[in-house]
Amino acid sequence: MQTSVLRVLRTTAASWWRHGELRRTGQTALARHLEREVVLRDLGYLRLAGTLPNAHVICGEGGTFIHLGWTTVSTLAPIERFPLASLAVARGTPFIDIRLVTDVIAFANLPRVTRDGSVDPDHSGPGRSVSLTSYIDMVEKLGASITNDPRLCRST
Repeated sequence: MQTSVLRVLRTTAASWWRHGELRRTGQTALARHLEREVVLRDLGYLRLAGTLPNAHVICGEGGTFIHLGWTTVSTLAPIERFPLASLAVARGTPFIDIRLVTDVIAFANLPRVTRDGSVDPDHSGPGRSVSLTSYIDMVEKLGASITNDPRLCRST
């Protein structure tokens, strides 16, 4: 893992108010221990984002979400204020920016992305799911911008 990635994760973990409060009250060893746990957890998320077929980051008015199959990591902040999501995108995870999507009804009616990379044979009805590339095709038509587009990796 690159030193710059570890530096960002350590700085983020140390900046949490709870860890700062522990340091202020003299519980430095506990603060360091908790910070190490956070860094290791976040490194795990970054590794998953790089290996799972449908992992992606999505950012809208409701915040930023890292979708990792059955796990979702989120914050109410935009991606610019979510270092873990920014690192995932910088390392190649697809990023779907829906902040410019104006048709919220159409967006809400989109199917979800499959959690495990499998394709749902029934593409209709509640709970339907599609591959990440199919989802990107649909959301892009609504005005979303895509970074690290996995469709560009397809062989022709």
